Formats: sequence, structure tokens, C-alpha cells
Amino acid sequence: MQWSPEGTWIASGFGLSLLLMGIVSFISYQNATQLIASSNKVKHTHEAMKNLIDIFATLTDAEAGRRGYILFNEQSELKRYEQSMQSLNAKVEKLQQQLAKDSSQQQQIIQLKTLISQRVELYGESLENQKLDQSTFALQANQINQSRDEIRQILTQLQAREEQLLEISVQHSQHNIHNRMLIEFLGTVLSFGILLAVYSLLYQQLVKRQEAEALQRTLAQEKELSEMKLRFFSMVSHEFRTPLSIILGSAQLLAQSNQQWTEEKKLKNLHRIQSSARSMNQLLTDILTLTRAEAGKLEFHPEIVDLEAFCLNLIEDIQFCNHPQHPIKFFTESNCTHAQLDENLLYSILCNLLSNAIKYSPQGADILLILSCEADAIIFQVKDYGIGIPAEFNQHLFEPFNRAENVGKIVGTGLGLAVVKKCVELHQGVISVASEVGVGTTFSVKIPQIFNTIINYNKNI
Repeated sequence: MQWSPEGTWIASGFGLSLLLMGIVSFISYQNATQLIASSNKVKHTHEAMKNLIDIFATLTDAEAGRRGYILFNEQSELKRYEQSMQSLNAKVEKLQQQLAKDSSQQQQIIQLKTLISQRVELYGESLENQKLDQSTFALQANQINQSRDEIRQILTQLQAREEQLLEISVQHSQHNIHNRMLIEFLGTVLSFGILLAVYSLLYQQLVKRQEAEALQRTLAQEKELSEMKLRFFSMVSHEFRTPLSIILGSAQLLAQSNQQWTEEKKLKNLHRIQSSARSMNQLLTDILTLTRAEAGKLEFHPEIVDLEAFCLNLIEDIQFCNHPQHPIKFFTESNCTHAQLDENLLYSILCNLLSNAIKYSPQGADILLILSCEADAIIFQVKDYGIGIPAEFNQHLFEPFNRAENVGKIVGTGLGLAVVKKCVELHQGVISVASEVGVGTTFSVKIPQIFNTIINYNKNI
């Protein structure tokens, strides 16, 4: 699969961002590990320094006990001295273990142990010879003080070394924390920058795709409009050609007729002219109605209409227009006398529905117009027993210039139901259809009466 340049950049951006986040996480893990190690070193150094202080305090305590016993000859001071000397060796061994990794300190520890041993011997000799002459006691005291100074010097050196190691460990920890924060900050900024660049590319792709889709929709609409115009002009030319040919032919026959033509023959040609003229007028009316509706300029003027009289007059007009072979039967199923409707739009609705019922029904078949009412609506039903409408065509039923495949050679424009739909919508009503191929079709138009417009004029007169 070949990727587009934008796709390659986006994939590379995501990959680089993940790699960068992985590197930052690895460095952060290493720094955290080093920080733990540094913390352990600091803890170890603190313990070593504490042990050094304990050793120095123990030597001081032993010296105090030794002096107290020599001066006051008290057994408690001797016991104090003995306990301090017993704990001293254990503390020195512990310190040697704590400083085992530093060779220089190990040498100092060996020297410290030697000095402590010498000091212990001097303590013992001073206790055994506490009744010696003054010059011998003074000599031992000088030796003890010299040993104490040497021990203190070694302890001070060890403590200074441990303090130095502690400072190094703290500085190292601070340095690691600083580097970690800097790396995490830089990694976050770079990751954010990369993701922002990826988002920018995605947004640009989205905008381009939307523009392409909009262009494609525009082209599709233009193509559909072009096809619709072509169908419209083809339909108009065909639908006008037929009645015009009939009118022209009938007029020529009447002009060439002689006195031998009977009145019946003349009336027949006149009726043909009138019927063709009505067809052309209906076609022009439908086109004008649909055009105004699409432009939002179709006017809606509701007024009180006598429903029964309107329906009967409509049936009379339709049957007068050369359709006596299709009887139209009118039924009213409730006491619906008057309603608030636009008479012109209602005429277009019912006239188109009845004309279609007549057009697609076999000769002699009944056409039913049924009027009924509910508490808040008027319902008109037009029922025929004609060819029916295929179920798969229902979604295109009210689209202009569309006709079902089973109409055969029956002449039609495909405008009637589109006009009906627009007129019903202006009434804020709904239209539904129930049909079965070869059995018949029933159209139901339900128009709401919001302001209680079902009025019985007989009660108000």
C-alpha cells in the first residue's frame, strides 16, 4: 500500500513522538534508580557518621569511668568503664564493615583499632598501677592523652571523609533530579510540538477532504440539476406537443369542414380542443405551483371552506373533462361540513390525486373520494383499483419527474404528487399511501385544524 506524503508525515510524527516518550521514560527510570542509590548512600553515610560519633562518645565515657574510679575508687565507675570497653570493639567492627568499600578508610580503621588496643592496655595498666608514684602516673597520663589525640584525629579524618562523601552524594542526587526535570520538560515540549504538527496535518487533511466532499456534492447537485432540467424540457416538449397537435389538428378539421358535418361531429372536435387546452393549463399550473413552492413564494391563504360542496364541485369538474368512463363516488364518514383551508391548494391536492387515480385505473373502475374528520384534523382519502405502486418506488414517490416502472405507455409528467406534497406541507399536514401492485392505491391526506376550525355553519346561522 502506497501512502500519501501527509500520511507518511503523520505516521513518522506519531512514531517519533512515541520514540521520544520512550527515551524520556528510560532516562527517568535511570535517574530514579540513581536517586534511590544516592539515597541509600546518604543513609549509609549517616549511619557511618553516627557510628563514629558513638565510638568517640564510648571512648569518652570509658575515660570518664576510668578517671572516676581512680579518683574516687567507686565500683560504679569501674563498671561504667568496663561496659564502655566491651561495646567499643563491636562498634569498631561495625564501622569497619560499613567502610569496607573504601580502601583508604580501611587503613585508617586498622590504625584506629591499633590505637584503641594500645589505649585499652594503657587504661588497664593505669588501673593496676593507680598507687604508683606521681611521676609514673603522670607518664601514663601523657601516653593516654597522646593516644586519645591520635584516635580523635583518625575519627575526625573519617568523619570528614564521610561528610565529603555525603556532600558528593547529595550533589549527585540534586544533579540527577535537575537533569531528570530538564529532560522530562524537553521531552514533553518536543512531544507536544510533534503532536501539534501531526494535529495540524490532520486538520489540513480534514479541511481538504471537506472541500473535496463539498466540491463533489456541488458537482453531483449540478449534475442532478442538469439531468432534471433535461428531463423537464423533454417532458415539457413532449407534453405540450401532444395537446398542441390535437388542438391544431381539430382546428384544421373544423376549418376544412363543410356544411355536411353534423353538430355531433363538430362538438366532438371542439371537446378535443377543450380537453387538450385543459391538459396544457393543468401542466402549466403544476409547473408554476412547484416552482413557487421551491422558491418559497407559494402563498397560503386559509379560509372557511364548505367541504361537501367543494368536493362535489371538484368531482363534477373532473368528470366533465372527458372522464365519464371513470365514475367518482363521494363518501363522507362524519359530520364534516366546514374547515379552514386554502381552497386553491386543496383543489391542486385533490385534483392531482383524482386525476392520477383515473389515469392508472382500468376503464369503468370506481374511484372513491372519502371525507372524514377527527377532533383536530380533516382527512381526505382517494382510493382506486388500478395498477398500484411498487414498494421499492415509495422513497421516490414524491420526487418531481419520477414515475414508477409499471406505468407502461400511460402518459404523465411525474409532477402531480410533488405538487400534492408541497401543498400538503403548506397546510402543515401529512400524506401517506397504501398500495399493492395490481390491486389498487389509497392516498390519505391529513390536515390539522389548530384553531378549532371544524365549524358547523348550520348551527351558527
